[in-house]
Amino acid sequence: MRRKNLFAMPAVWLAVGWLLGCAPRQAPSEPRWESLRQEMVARQIEARGVRDSRVLAAMRSVPRHLFVPESLRREAYGDFPLPIGDGQTISQPYIVALMTELARPESSDRALEIGTGSGYQAAVLAHLVREVYSMEILESLGNQAAARIRALGYDNINLRVGDGYAGWPESAPFDLILITAAPERVPPALLDQLSSGGRMVVPVGQEGGVQSLQLIRKHPDGSLEIKDVLPVRFVPLVHSP
Repeated sequence: MRRKNLFAMPAVWLAVGWLLGCAPRQAPSEPRWESLRQEMVARQIEARGVRDSRVLAAMRSVPRHLFVPESLRREAYGDFPLPIGDGQTISQPYIVALMTELARPESSDRALEIGTGSGYQAAVLAHLVREVYSMEILESLGNQAAARIRALGYDNINLRVGDGYAGWPESAPFDLILITAAPERVPPALLDQLSSGGRMVVPVGQEGGVQSLQLIRKHPDGSLEIKDVLPVRFVPLVHSP
């Protein structure tokens, strides 16, 4: 992982850790967090078929508990999404790993993420690709993610607050694009910004309806190959009016 430097530009299931009335438990120590990450990868991710050794190593390395609200840190390595504020969530660890593996990240790749959220997916990608560009439409979340990423020292993540439907055209094309919220249809601008041979992973469908996690490959002639991977449930991708 490379460290330092970042810029930000202006553009569920809730698991309860203890019963009401019980005394709060002491926060786990760093070795305990490490143990929880190892257990998360073994039981939730490898056991479900994710095999890419680089993806598994990234999931073991990124401190997921630092990407959730402090009140929920004891639940950070559970097998479920968690709320992070503003009606948004951090995805279930397995889904993060699966989407990352489907995108087939290479160390020379440039990646675009739409929907920064807490910054967790961007941090995972930062271990796997040359450069990450991540966009968040909600300014409060974008600013929090920027501070978090800066504190953790990642130097290959570029953050922007803005409408992800438009993508990041001045830095395109991208070898891979991950969209971490669900549009009803894939935004054409993002397909345009996918490089020849590039891969996009995106949940598509209406909120509360059927959503499908899709893997989209762009062939050299510009044609698209679309594969439905599995049904999912994501928050909707927010679009500026």
